[in-house]
Amino acid sequence: MATGQASTKPPDANEYGGDEISALVLDPGYTTTRAGFAGEDVPKSVVPSHYGIMPTDSGPKQLFGDNSIHTPLPRISISNYMSREGTVEDWDTAANLWEYAITSRLTNAKPGPLATNGLNDVESQEMEMEGVETQEKSLRDNPLLMTETGWNAGKDRERGIEIAMENWGCPAYWLARNGVLASFASGKSSALVVDMGASTISITPVHDGLILKKGVTRSPLAGNFVSQQLRLMFSQSQPPIPLTPHYLIASKTAVDAGTPSQATLRTFAPNTEPDPSFRHFQEERVLTEFKESVVTVWPGPGRLSGHNQQGGTNMDIARQHPGKPFEMPDGWNQMFPALDRYRPVEALFDPKMALSDASNPPPHQSQVVGTLIQTSLAQVEVDIRPQLLSAVVVTGGSSLYQGFTDRLSQELQIMYPGTRVRISAPGNPVERKFGSWIGGSILASLGTFHQMWISKKEYEEQGAGIIEKRCK
Repeated sequence: MATGQASTKPPDANEYGGDEISALVLDPGYTTTRAGFAGEDVPKSVVPSHYGIMPTDSGPKQLFGDNSIHTPLPRISISNYMSREGTVEDWDTAANLWEYAITSRLTNAKPGPLATNGLNDVESQEMEMEGVETQEKSLRDNPLLMTETGWNAGKDRERGIEIAMENWGCPAYWLARNGVLASFASGKSSALVVDMGASTISITPVHDGLILKKGVTRSPLAGNFVSQQLRLMFSQSQPPIPLTPHYLIASKTAVDAGTPSQATLRTFAPNTEPDPSFRHFQEERVLTEFKESVVTVWPGPGRLSGHNQQGGTNMDIARQHPGKPFEMPDGWNQMFPALDRYRPVEALFDPKMALSDASNPPPHQSQVVGTLIQTSLAQVEVDIRPQLLSAVVVTGGSSLYQGFTDRLSQELQIMYPGTRVRISAPGNPVERKFGSWIGGSILASLGTFHQMWISKKEYEEQGAGIIEKRCK
């Protein structure tokens, strides 16, 4: 790739097909990877970022898509191309999975045998092109807008444009920060974005459409942390609460609440059992069901570990709140008291309430959401702090716990008395989960965005380093 001076001339419409061609928006995340066409309300393609690895005589084989990674195939293991920091860890697999996310639902697959481009064989994977329209074309015909975290490193930013331009032949490319896009999705050019995903919670101050990098903070107290809190709660209960995933249940009989399950477990022939990583992944599905139906945030006032105005403890009050039943896949069930519903997520606000053991130390005060916001705002100019607090945008699938936004509003009002705090959080779960993708869809469909694209010609002239000059 040749390098040269930055081009001051915007790309011609002919360089990427003009307004008749819809741009693609690709939003990688730790749990799912979202892809779709700019201008649409939701991504057409949502595929797991986890993938299966099957040992074969010709070497390990990658399996993508829901059907493959939830089927207990012989010796299948589960991995993820993303790190727990929210950045790409395995670039080869990332390119393959991204291409699968786009070509399996949005465009025609790139010519050539599947074995050579990293996708799966038709026999073992859902490769029928559901929802593909006749006018939708291959990757080389569509500009690509891709999202990234606010702390993505320079070399990783360059790898993205290299894949788009060299592997896929995209005619134009743009890289946008998640925080900025989530802000745009809420109709704001300036906001304090609280993004709570599976592996990371991040705070991103956005001012006039640009992130204030020195104010970006993050911690691992997110969805996976709450799942680990549930594992600890189940294992420390007396007696321990069983966590048996769906695929291991051959049959079950209904039992009374609190009594041992009566289930027949599935057996596997020798050397055909799925890898332990497969079981752990399937257990996470059960924990997700539990989080969605049982877990809720302590509504306050005050923290769960605190005292009320009458002199009693909030935990005593919580014990009087109604519980909620839940049935495990093996039939075991019980009514979970309100205290057990509140506690797993309380540690996001109060580290003293976290469950811990030798392998899972309690979190530090600096990692909870309130402190992250304080640290973030302390790094930005004093005069814009009120503006950011009046436009707090909550996004990410793990922010959907019942009562999360109300509790966050309480915490912020206590930390910043006298300052107007306003939280914007879509009530629609789809909009909350896909906030950054929706923002990218809006941005890439704007007529004024036409001049922003990095064209294939500019890339060939200046190389991957152009990404640092153009995509701030």
